[in-house]
Amino acid sequence: MSSRQFFSAAKLLQLIAQHDDLTTIADAVLAAEHELTSRQPTEIRANMAIRLTVMRDAISQSLHNPARTKSTLSGGDAKRMHEHTPEHNFLSPVMHRATQYALAVMETNARMGKIVAAPTAGSAGIVPGGIIALQEEWHMTEDQCVDGLLTSAGIGIIIAHNATFSAAKGGCQAEVGVSTAMCSAALSAMRGLSPERCLNSASLALKNMLGLACDPIAGLVEAPCVKRNAIGVAHAMTSAEMSAAGITSNVPFDEVVEAMNNVAANMHANIRETSKGGLAVTPTGKRITKMIFGKNLGTALAKDTPPTAEPSAQHSCHYSQA
Repeated sequence: MSSRQFFSAAKLLQLIAQHDDLTTIADAVLAAEHELTSRQPTEIRANMAIRLTVMRDAISQSLHNPARTKSTLSGGDAKRMHEHTPEHNFLSPVMHRATQYALAVMETNARMGKIVAAPTAGSAGIVPGGIIALQEEWHMTEDQCVDGLLTSAGIGIIIAHNATFSAAKGGCQAEVGVSTAMCSAALSAMRGLSPERCLNSASLALKNMLGLACDPIAGLVEAPCVKRNAIGVAHAMTSAEMSAAGITSNVPFDEVVEAMNNVAANMHANIRETSKGGLAVTPTGKRITKMIFGKNLGTALAKDTPPTAEPSAQHSCHYSQA
């Protein structure tokens, strides 16, 4: 029996075409995971459902406890978005919900709460924001949400093998950019688009994020990360809608991933999570850094490295990885 592992979109589509029991990206991910781990599809799906529960809890925590973080850089914006319901809203109901959910997950992360890395803690709000908002607004089933998560995992498998999730290596295009691609494909799958269209939506999402800098103020995964996730989920939905309309990326997904890796290789270190460029070194960014770290700032700047925060002020390391 031939292997059902895949590390490219081309191979993924080939497997689906060759096997009658594979009709979606989620099916292919289940088959690959079963072959790799010997776990049954029912167990794999149950584990994904657990991750959905963690995602919902992360959303709920911030919406019901809109406290500021110790750094004061984030907190309360998810609730503000939730309460912002003007008569004329630029965002559709599902996109409005998704942005507040993405904010909520990231605020929970910044307060050291439990989140699901999707694919990283710094981009953890986009996939749950999109999937859970779509479920609630369009009354979708839990199985459809699990299929969405599995689809997002398939996109992640391809990118992990051919590029990177690391902002230290590839900038925020490798975190928020990748997460938008994962989310866009997941949303496309949940609404019943073909595997080709799901991959196309991922292409549209990722290619428009190429070159995105990782420039966290004070080295913390809060500003601009929290708000960047909210805008990222709207970006993912736009890409999914374009794909549903029949708009096709001129560059296929595998080549977009290759291009992202090429951009990463050419990125200056100052915009790869070092906090030495971009927003982190604006006058306001420096003022905030000094406010947070005080006496440690001078030593840190002398070494040309970002200061080290107390553990409570750093990004969450307490996460459940899908």
